[in-house]
Amino acid sequence: MTTEVRKGYKQTDLGIFPDEWKELKIKDISDISVGKDLVESEFSSFQDDIYKYPVFSNTVSNEGLYGFYNFSEYTKDSLTVVGRGVGLGTAFKREESYGAIGRLLVIKPIHKYDFRYLSYFINFKVNIHFESGGIPQLTGVSFGNYKVILPPTKSEQTAIAIALSDSDALIISLEKLIQKKRAIKQGAMQQLLKPKEGWEVKTLGEIGECVIGLTYRTDNVKESGLLVMRSSNIQNNALSFENNVFVDVEVSEKLTLKENDILICVRNGSRDLIGKCALIKGQAVGETFGAFMSIFRSPFNEFVFNLFQSNIIKRQIDEYLGATINQITNKSLNSFEIPFPPIAEQTRIATIFSDMDAEITGLEQKLGKYKLIKQGMMQELLTGRIRLV
Repeated sequence: MTTEVRKGYKQTDLGIFPDEWKELKIKDISDISVGKDLVESEFSSFQDDIYKYPVFSNTVSNEGLYGFYNFSEYTKDSLTVVGRGVGLGTAFKREESYGAIGRLLVIKPIHKYDFRYLSYFINFKVNIHFESGGIPQLTGVSFGNYKVILPPTKSEQTAIAIALSDSDALIISLEKLIQKKRAIKQGAMQQLLKPKEGWEVKTLGEIGECVIGLTYRTDNVKESGLLVMRSSNIQNNALSFENNVFVDVEVSEKLTLKENDILICVRNGSRDLIGKCALIKGQAVGETFGAFMSIFRSPFNEFVFNLFQSNIIKRQIDEYLGATINQITNKSLNSFEIPFPPIAEQTRIATIFSDMDAEITGLEQKLGKYKLIKQGMMQELLTGRIRLV
């Protein structure tokens, strides 16, 4: 289907843009260089007058390394672009002097182009491609041949960059607040779940039961039907429904999820995911769960769920896994010991953590909205649909 191009706009390989916006190769508007490999004598984990430049690898922050005074120093108002590894082709704007290691390309736009605008456009519109076979990587030459499209004046580029930077600042501040709230909750767990006088020690098997999940065949998988909750349906100790699998099978009552069941990942290729969990609520009730999962079912789960998120159970999982095992069995789960306060105390503690979770969830939902708003802003501002002139 042909997209209609309205008056004052033109069709380009990168989409539809205003007539006066310029289509240029990155090499024609910037100097491109490559970071250097680290030599032990040229970096330090401490910053001082000699080892003074933060050394970046491929993320927005450094890895605790500082470069020697003659390490390749790059000034502010430039970009680093990932040339190898995770995030290939991703641009990061740099507003302070820094060093860069060999897997990074350093892009220094010439004076009449705004480096912040360029970073946003690269991440939004430049699709990195490479030949099949070998290690995916970018050279300065190959990256320089990619095209960008820019407003005709630096002032318009800067206005767009400022608007998007303000949006980024809101997102970053909210992410930091969420991290802070999670840290506060972890601190509260250390205090509130610490055994006190009148508390008992019980095993999970004494207060409830563990149930292993459903085994199903490939031909059971359908476009709709019974939802099978898997590891990917747990994100940050909460339920997620973005990656779903449905099956057409009959399941027993025991394998039907009930409210307040604790869904637990008990087998996974990644050891770090063993033990991650979520409390079954809402639309997950009445569904089922896969064979790499278990549920813990008891009358006390609103309290016990917090123990699964604490070091009390995490430590026992780590001890059981040892060096080679990548799963925990129902037998081992049933043997895990937990502090068990009187019912009234359980309710009080569970309420405190539930309120904390509700606050964090609200902040995460707001963060999601901010990110969607930013995506909308990029779509409008970086294509000239809305002009800041």
